[in-house]
Amino acid sequence: MITVTNFHIRYGAEVADALRDGRPVVALESTIVSHGLPRPENLRVARQIEATVRDAGAVPATIGMVGGELVVGLDDAQLTRLATVDGVAKLSVRDLAVAAATRADGATTVAATSAVAAMAGIGVFATGGLGGVHREAAQTFDESADLVTLARTPIAVVCAGVKSILDVGATLERLETLGVSVIGYRTRRFPGFYLTDGGFDLDWSVDSPEQVADVLAARTQQDLHRGGLVVANPLPVDEQLDPAMHDRTLAEGLALLERDGVTGKAVTPYLLAHFHSATEGASLTVNVRIILRNADLAARIAVAAAARRADTEA
Repeated sequence: MITVTNFHIRYGAEVADALRDGRPVVALESTIVSHGLPRPENLRVARQIEATVRDAGAVPATIGMVGGELVVGLDDAQLTRLATVDGVAKLSVRDLAVAAATRADGATTVAATSAVAAMAGIGVFATGGLGGVHREAAQTFDESADLVTLARTPIAVVCAGVKSILDVGATLERLETLGVSVIGYRTRRFPGFYLTDGGFDLDWSVDSPEQVADVLAARTQQDLHRGGLVVANPLPVDEQLDPAMHDRTLAEGLALLERDGVTGKAVTPYLLAHFHSATEGASLTVNVRIILRNADLAARIAVAAAARRADTEA
């Protein structure tokens, strides 16, 4: 492990070597490990995500904070710590300096992972679903920091759209306003996380990892767009959560939110826990399927992008 900046970002040895040699690297978040999945399933899935990236030819770089130190490429002991100890903070970008100063253990959100990965020179990031505009945002102003962070962070995020518990249409409008590019992977419909089709059209679609790599190369060479690229990768129809079960569970969950007065950061984990309970684990199975598919696609994009860079430099 080597410390490389005054911000005390530490790189795992494998990730440091890969970045130095120009080999493909995929950033992975740690919030899914600490807050998104139940124990002990979370640690098993975290290891499976990393294995999926490796199997597709890239190096996984799971990002998190251990004892106040940001780590790009957690080792297994650090990953285990974030998956098993209590009190792991959920860190967005604004929390990173405070958490470092207080020597916290922390799991990075999509926003924080994107920012750290881009600073580290990692161009591709795999997650499950983006945060977005919450329902009733017109009254609460509740909107994920993922959106504004992606507006200023040059990274490709492979995801299954935004979680269907959010206001999908409003989220797409905000992404457009913020200048975040959104492309469908082999689809012209925006996915809804658990659901293949989130109900909205997309302007652009690509058919291969190489096409995504071309988009990234064009962005770099034009040097005009500093924002993120969302690669929306839907589940096949036969792998999605049953739509009727989804709609019923969501309606129940929203009613429980209002009853219990849950707001802010607590909304998403509350609703995801309700989905897990009410669907008797079916939503968890779909959630894991989503992140593994996205990890595989992100790795193939990173491999294609690295090959394209090598050809350009040859």
